[in-house]
Amino acid sequence: MNFNYSDTQQEIRSAVAALCARFGEDYWRQCEESGAYPDTFVRAMTEAGWLAALIPEAYGGSGLALLDACLILEEINRSGGNGAACHAQMYTMGSVLRHGSEAQKNRILPRIADGSLSLQAFGVTEPDAGSDTLRIKTFARRVNGGYVINGQKIWTSRYLQSDLYLLIARSTPYEEVKKKTDGLSLFLVDIERAGSALRSTPIKTMLNHHTNQVFIDNLEVSDEDRIGEEGKGFHYLLDSLNAERLLVASESIGDGKWFVSKASRYASERVVFDRPIGANQGVQFPIARAHMNIEAAELMRNRAATLFDNGEPCGPEATMCKYLASEAGWEAAEAAMTTFGGYGVAAEYHIERKWKESRLFRTAPISNNLVLAQVAQHILGMPRSY
Repeated sequence: MNFNYSDTQQEIRSAVAALCARFGEDYWRQCEESGAYPDTFVRAMTEAGWLAALIPEAYGGSGLALLDACLILEEINRSGGNGAACHAQMYTMGSVLRHGSEAQKNRILPRIADGSLSLQAFGVTEPDAGSDTLRIKTFARRVNGGYVINGQKIWTSRYLQSDLYLLIARSTPYEEVKKKTDGLSLFLVDIERAGSALRSTPIKTMLNHHTNQVFIDNLEVSDEDRIGEEGKGFHYLLDSLNAERLLVASESIGDGKWFVSKASRYASERVVFDRPIGANQGVQFPIARAHMNIEAAELMRNRAATLFDNGEPCGPEATMCKYLASEAGWEAAEAAMTTFGGYGVAAEYHIERKWKESRLFRTAPISNNLVLAQVAQHILGMPRSY
């Protein structure tokens, strides 16, 4: 096993870090204080080709491996930025790439690659279904030449920053399917063309995370807007989850490295009672523990991403990686907050902003409690708990 990053991967890190250096921590703080979407940063990432990392060269993308894409997002967060502002542009197109028609790929992927089209919005979660995706109520009724869709989605992030909306809806009633994973279909919706059939309401959150409720009223879509076969949407959704979890885990790893760097430096410089606070084991041990756990999560990430890039099954590894990385990132956030003391909650030090951002990943895109339940059942063979 080779645990070293390649020269190309090191160059990716350096290039992304150089771009992020143009958008320092004050840029991100100003975005949060004003509630602004980081358009300038996202535009720069797009123009540099980083958000098209996973789109094949034949469609105008970079054609990089998943591990390469993971390093891009890790580096954004390691610099003090927030990759969640644009990470879905990297992986949401995966459903089109793997299951879309050739006409859909040719029409959409090159425009996502060059930034003329944004696909960041993904409508899955509903108010009454939560993590139980199979129980969603949004329904696509078959009509001549297409469907009419009605329902409601919640936690649709970056909807207002997207041109296209990837939407999963039930096309066969839950009670009528032979397998409970059947009967869901995946659609690619042009938001502007949909007009008043789609209405959104922003959800105010404790961090600068642009997310919404979306109300769907008699939305008309054609057969050409459906991705793949009718009723197979849940399987297409699962197919893209491994990449999503590894990319999000990489943001947690980047967060953790940022926190450890900040905390260890501050602990070495901050003098109280005539000695650096980092000389106290109560301060240094939590930082050291966080560092070790981040290193371990990074190894699991690299293992899972390598399996993915080799076309091998990696579901358990990707899921466990998401858990380990988000817990390690949060542990580092807590260690940094404690190390900085009162200054940790002062906006000028940026700890409180990143502390809030890192906490989100313990809940999304999959709850860590659900990860534990899946590992217990599917890996350890214990009774189902949900």
